[in-house]
Amino acid sequence: MNTIVFVNSLLFGGAGLVAIGILSSLMASRFGAPLLLVFLLIGMAAGEAGPGGILFDDYRMMFLIGSVALAIILFDGGLRTRLASVRGGAVPAVLLATVGVIITAGLTGLVAMPLLNLNWLEGLLTGAIVASTDAAAVFFLMRARGLQLKRRVNATIEVESATNDPVAVFLVVLLVTLIGAKGHAGLDAEIADIPLHLMRQCLIGGGLGVGGGLAITWLINRVTLPAGLHPLFVISLAVMIYGLAGILDGSGFIAVYLAGLVVGNRPVRGFASILSFHDAATWLCQIIMFLVLGLLVSPGKLMEHALPALAVAAFLMLIGRPVAVWLCLTPFRFSRPEKAFVSWVGLRGAVSIFLAAIPQLTQVPHAELYFNVAFFVVLVSLLVQGWSVAFVARHTGVALADPAPEISRVEIDLPGKVDLEMVGYPLLADSPVIQRGTLPTWARAVLIVRNDAVLTPEEAGVLSVGDYGYFLVPPDRIRRLDRLFAAFEGHRSRALSAVFTFSPDVKFADLAGAYGVEPDENLDSLTLGALFADTFEEGVREGDRLDIGNITLIARSVRDGVVTAIALIVGDTAEDAPLAQSHIVAPALARARTAVQRTANRIAAVLHRRGSGRAP
Repeated sequence: MNTIVFVNSLLFGGAGLVAIGILSSLMASRFGAPLLLVFLLIGMAAGEAGPGGILFDDYRMMFLIGSVALAIILFDGGLRTRLASVRGGAVPAVLLATVGVIITAGLTGLVAMPLLNLNWLEGLLTGAIVASTDAAAVFFLMRARGLQLKRRVNATIEVESATNDPVAVFLVVLLVTLIGAKGHAGLDAEIADIPLHLMRQCLIGGGLGVGGGLAITWLINRVTLPAGLHPLFVISLAVMIYGLAGILDGSGFIAVYLAGLVVGNRPVRGFASILSFHDAATWLCQIIMFLVLGLLVSPGKLMEHALPALAVAAFLMLIGRPVAVWLCLTPFRFSRPEKAFVSWVGLRGAVSIFLAAIPQLTQVPHAELYFNVAFFVVLVSLLVQGWSVAFVARHTGVALADPAPEISRVEIDLPGKVDLEMVGYPLLADSPVIQRGTLPTWARAVLIVRNDAVLTPEEAGVLSVGDYGYFLVPPDRIRRLDRLFAAFEGHRSRALSAVFTFSPDVKFADLAGAYGVEPDENLDSLTLGALFADTFEEGVREGDRLDIGNITLIARSVRDGVVTAIALIVGDTAEDAPLAQSHIVAPALARARTAVQRTANRIAAVLHRRGSGRAP
């Protein structure tokens, strides 16, 4: 009977903590606090030294929970990453995730040695534990504040945050092994095997990730499961890939991220429901992981190392991370403000505390010290960097001054169909679809909700403001349809600084690269004329427009339904101009409009020469 009561109490308390954490997110969002910090503090309050008084010191259980949670979180990161969106940021991000992590760990370790009275191996272990970043809180805050970053900066941060954990894990495991083997025979041989071991980790993890992602895609598209089981099936397969990679001495982090990347960039049945389920699963994993980490820490012991840990955190934020970022990104011609932001956005999170549990499990000397220092560094990072990331993004100019509007869209999967999806949109005033009154030929209306009545397209007639419509659309054209339902009013209410005119022969990919627009694998091969023709298949009209990232394209002149000149509107900061392109010479946009137009004409000419030269 006592066991039953204990189990029920555990269920009640655990579920209660999760519910409190979720409800507290409402207050945290209002005050701009990083949510992971809220969950961490709730865990500390429920722990042995807090009002909750829960005694929890099972590092094995924490390691198990952390492994499953990180596997799901990394798989979700790959699932949401579009290969086209990381173009231009992949190479610097990978360099930052490998060489940058090593530089950060080395510099921080050298500082930790005298501060914590450690030898060189122990100091490097301290640096390795806190060397990797956790961008989950960063992107949540940016979404909550409506921030959108410049394409290359966003791609660099996104790829780095998803790929730097394996290097940190490898360093920690390696250093723990070396510390445990210190003074034993064979240490020199183990050090000599380090490059081979790292290569094996990457190759096995990479191979399993790509193969596992293809296998998941194949299974999902061919196996018919009861409704609602597809997302759970995908998560179970992702965790299996993570575990198998570890069994074969590969990197589970690389494997599970690449598996998500493959699945997210291929046609998959039920993808909308899978993505929606992963939203909830990822948040639940983060909540549980931070609550458990909060339960493990003892505030009394934490404060014993407060001063040296604060010094380590300050060095990491102000010197260690910035030096690594400057060295890795300078060859790629990132501007100073961009490097400053990437330096500041390197938040430490659950991975650092998770890695600090490895010395506890292996019982190496100073194991408790590593955990408390890592916990303190994470706490300071979430407080200082987490609270200020939106301010720094705007102050350094990496946040788009005129971001694209958020699209209110509902996706509904059609069982047995992978070539069509059902999407729903509210009909907003001043959106292109309202102005035109017609849909593209590749989008078919299914039903319209108007004044609480459900109507067929024939009954509804012309779409009107206030309707909510559901449409059948090919999956690769959903983002194109988004632009037709985006409201123009209020999006660019400030005075716009420039209107450029381009030939329809200019390629969208060249324009995106010049103006910092996020690339789109479905659009990059199109010319601007073909883009209009593909979106408005029934014929382009003068004034038809497309909102793409921080620019708006407007059909300035049309002949027989084909656009012949396209106007481009950019935001009200000079940074939106393609000053960074080596093949484009542009004067400041603040100068006279005539000078700006001449510059735009030169840009158009260069892009035209670089394009295919074919008419749409």
